[in-house]
Amino acid sequence: MDISEKRLIIFDCDGVLFNSLEANRAFYNEISTRAGRTPLSKEEMRFCHMHTAFDSIGFLFKDHPDLIQKAYEVYESLDYSDFLPYMAMEPGMKETVSRLRKDRFTAISTNRSTTMPRLIELYGLNGIFDEIVCALDVRRPKPDPEGIELILQRLGCTPNDAVYVGDSKVDEDTAKGVSIPLIAYKNRKLDTQFHVDSFIDLERLLSKKRD
Repeated sequence: MDISEKRLIIFDCDGVLFNSLEANRAFYNEISTRAGRTPLSKEEMRFCHMHTAFDSIGFLFKDHPDLIQKAYEVYESLDYSDFLPYMAMEPGMKETVSRLRKDRFTAISTNRSTTMPRLIELYGLNGIFDEIVCALDVRRPKPDPEGIELILQRLGCTPNDAVYVGDSKVDEDTAKGVSIPLIAYKNRKLDTQFHVDSFIDLERLLSKKRD
């Protein structure tokens, strides 16, 4: 099946639908400094930008075992919703997804958890995705394929029907784990034949046979 004939488009959230780097930076720096360690390095920021909060805190405090309990306490006291205004919606995302959804399913598979409903509400994205699966809906977050498999099940699709749009190695491994093609968003280092740098590029790629 040609990629433009896929009837289900699954999107990662952070790094694809939104540029959430500054929101994540502010969030994890708040945890780090209040727990008693320095702000994040570039390497640490890259890790936290791609993993769950639980895994990120473990990574940040692996060399500070005496501070990790405090870090989790700070994490529990924070409301990530307070950091959502730092996020930036990708240009043309909402309009492109709305057009693509006219003749196929659209879905989100993300390692976000409790903040996902608030994010959808805050940025007016209600109604443009047929399914949204976050870390709270699965036992094993990405790169485990459980979230993708749940979306396929709910929408009555098979891996052959779907394509996944992601920006990280975690997304690459997720797509490979369920044997669906990956469209790499703004990351030419990922192992896939499909690369796009904007939602305009994405729409062109997915509409070639439909024009």
